[in-house]
Formats: sequence, C-alpha cells, structure tokens
Amino acid sequence: MRLPLILDVALGLIFIYLILSLLASEIQELIATVLQWRAVHLRKSIEVFLSGNLDAAEKTEVAAMVNKIYSNPLIKSMNQEAKGFLSTLPRKATWIIADITRPMRKSIDKSSKDHKTFGGEKSGPSYISAATFATTMLEEAQIPKIIHSLTEVRLEKFKTQRLQEIETILTRSLRQIKNTELSSYITKDIKEDFDHLKSEYTTIVTDFKENKFDIDTSVNRMKDSLDKYIDNFQANIEDENKILTETWKRLKAFYEHIFPSVEEAIILGRLKPNIYEIVQLLNTSKTAYDEIKTTLTDKDSPTYNTIKELLDTLPSGMKKNIASIAKRAQYRAKNTEEGIKILQNEIEECFDSSMQRAGGVYKRNSKGVAILIGIVLAFGANADTFHIMDRLSKDTVLREAIIYKVEQTIDKQSTSSNVIDINTKEILEDIDLPIGWTKDNREEQLRQSKINIKGIPIVSLLIMVSGWMISGFAIAMGAPFWFDLLSKVMNVRNAGKSPKSDRNQND
Repeated sequence: MRLPLILDVALGLIFIYLILSLLASEIQELIATVLQWRAVHLRKSIEVFLSGNLDAAEKTEVAAMVNKIYSNPLIKSMNQEAKGFLSTLPRKATWIIADITRPMRKSIDKSSKDHKTFGGEKSGPSYISAATFATTMLEEAQIPKIIHSLTEVRLEKFKTQRLQEIETILTRSLRQIKNTELSSYITKDIKEDFDHLKSEYTTIVTDFKENKFDIDTSVNRMKDSLDKYIDNFQANIEDENKILTETWKRLKAFYEHIFPSVEEAIILGRLKPNIYEIVQLLNTSKTAYDEIKTTLTDKDSPTYNTIKELLDTLPSGMKKNIASIAKRAQYRAKNTEEGIKILQNEIEECFDSSMQRAGGVYKRNSKGVAILIGIVLAFGANADTFHIMDRLSKDTVLREAIIYKVEQTIDKQSTSSNVIDINTKEILEDIDLPIGWTKDNREEQLRQSKINIKGIPIVSLLIMVSGWMISGFAIAMGAPFWFDLLSKVMNVRNAGKSPKSDRNQND
C-alpha cells in the first residue's frame, strides 16, 4: 500500500473517530448535567477536605457542616437558577431524572450518601473558588465568633482583676482613716465613687459583648473611666489629707502601670488571643479551653454555652485541619486580625491543592465513563475499526469525499479553537460513512469468515467485537486529541504532494 493511500485511510479513520468522539462528548455532558456529577463530586471533595480522610467524610457531623457551607449566601449566590415556568422546565426535568436514578446509584455505590440537597437546594455549584470557600468556611466554623467569645472572657477577667486591685488599695486607705473624725462621709464618698467605676466597667464589658464596640475602644473606655475616677478622687481630697493623698498616688501609679497605652494594656492583658490560641480552643484538652472553663464557673452562662455549642458542631477532622494550618499561619501573624487573614490564605492554598487532587480523580472517573460510552456508541453505531479501514482502502470515492470534508472542517476551524463548533449532523448527512447497522455493512463484515459453527461466522464476529472495542477506546480519547492529530496528518499529506501535482497546479 502506497504512502498517500495510507495517509488517506488514516485521515478517514481519524475523521470518523473525531465525529464519534464529538457525539460521545455530548452524551457524556448530558449525563453529567442530569446526574450533577460535577456538583456531587465537588461536595464529596469538600467533605473529604473538611474531615481529613475518606472514611471520616461519611460521618453525619461532616455532612451537616457541608450543608451549612452550602447554605451560606456566598455559595448560594453562585447557584443561580432561571426564573419562570418554561425557563425552569428543563432543569426540573433533570431533577426528576436524578431523583429516579438516585436509588440505583446508591445501590451500586454503598458508600454514597443522599446528596439530594445542597444546603436545602436540589442543585449545587460545579465550582467554588478558593477565596469564596475559605471565607465561607471561617464564617461557618464561626472562628470570628469564637475569637470574640474568648476575648469577652478575658475582658471580663481583666475587669474583675483591675477592680479587685483598686478595691485593695481603697481598703487599705479606709482602714487607716477608720478612727478619724472624717471617717463617715469620706468612707461613703469613696464607696460611691468606686461603685460608679464598677458600674461603668460593667457597662463597657456589656457593650463589648453586644458588639457595640471593639476591644480597642472598650479598653480605651476603661482607661478613660479610671483616669476620670482618679481625677475625681484627687479633687475630693481636703486639707491635704496625707492618707488620701497617699492613696491617690497609689491609684495613679496603678493607672500608669495598667494603662501605659491602650495597645500595651491589650498585650499585657492578653485580651486579643492569637490565632494559635483560637485553634487550641478547638481542642477541648488544651489550655485555652481550660481557661474558659475555669473563668466561667457558671456553666449556664451565655458565653460558655455559645463557645461549647460552636465547638461541638465542628467535625473533629476539621478541627485538626484548621489546627495544622493555623500553626503555619501563627509564625507570620503579628495580631489576631492578621492571623485570621493569613489563616484564610493558608486555607485557600490547601483547598486549591485538595481540589487539584479531586480534579484528577474526577478526570480518571470521567475517562472510565468515556470508555464505557465509547464502547456502547461504537456498538450502537456499528463503528468497527477493521471494517472502516477495509472500506476506506477499497472505496476511492468515499475516501475522496472524506478528505474533501476534512479540508473543509480544518479550514473552518482555523478561525475557531473550539472543536465543538464542528457540525456533526451536517457531516453525517453529507457523507455516507462506513458505519451503521445497514444490510450492506453487515454482509461485508460477516462474509469474511471462513469458519462457521452451526452457521455462525465466529471469526467475523470476533473481528467485529475487536473492532468495536478498538473504536470504543479511540472514541474515549476525546475530540480535541483526534482534531489535533487530524491537522498534523493533513499537514504531512499536503507536504508530500507529488511534483507532478504541483506542476499541474502551476499550469
């Protein structure tokens, strides 16, 4: 067989594979859309990411957390649906088909869970960006709320300790003036002023709990309240009373020690927990959690219940993952806010890596499905590779018609990089390809057998099955692969034109 003939047969075979690959791609895309393969695979990948491994991903608490993530407005906004009866009708049809096939899929895959809803919806997004997921995950893990709750505990402790220290200074002063003639009204004034300071401090802590002010503003208010209290104390000292003057000096020294500045007061009081302390809180055996337990002796307090409820809803694998990520983030964080930002960036990177691995798994699964679809399509279209090659090698008219259509297709695609733009319906109508279950094709395929058992052409049947299998695997290679190969073979064929042909063209 001459080289030009071999190239023409190869071009015809590749072109048929290309057409069938396009049909297979459309079938696979339709199935993936109806069964929501991408959305379901994404959800399972997120479950594995949150739980840490495939076995733990099956736990109920993990599914509950994923549902919370999908219910977040950021994720819901990605799953836009058309409005109106006619617009939503095709989508509703796919939901019905998915509901019908779900029991069958669950029986095949015993480990699969019911993914009927995505946070209350019947469909979910096929893609979630790392930034969106990290933001949503931190919101649903309630890390900012946990930080606020722990800060609230420490601010309450800070308030109590400062008031106790002030009360200690005042108690010493009251003992010294107990037997003086000024005792009665001085004691009353001191107690009233101190009670007012306590009331102000309590209000400041309450305002912080209710998110009216941040921690910096709250500490600054405490600083101003104590400063005002000390100024009033000094103003009420009469006749240069040595005892009260000494008390005022102690209060002033105490003030300068506790509040050299708002920033230093926050640092010294550990009022802003670092990100690693927050992660330690996720582990109920760590110091930060013990701090809350010992500080909040009243186990019925709202703060204690809030933190305990938040911790109990987080899957154990998710706690470990966040803890591992936070260890890296803590080394680069100077404060809590920066720590959360770095933690979010670390989560984004880990999520990207996890989704890349999940994408590889999805591609492998898709390739397996593509092979099955390819074999079924090859059988359904009777695309026998050996028969196709035989017809192309013998039928000159068919070969030239296919080559002409190949040239047209390549010229059209030179202006478009999308292989899907090829009109398969038009091609199938224009050319009578050597495929299909026509009588002529069947007779040509079966007449080659010289060995018949009870009238059955065994060899021909084996050749047909082998041809279908080869075609099935070829179809699974995908349309882009065959189009690229088609272009290369066409270039080789055009480059090898005979000098005679060139002279004829010049004439």
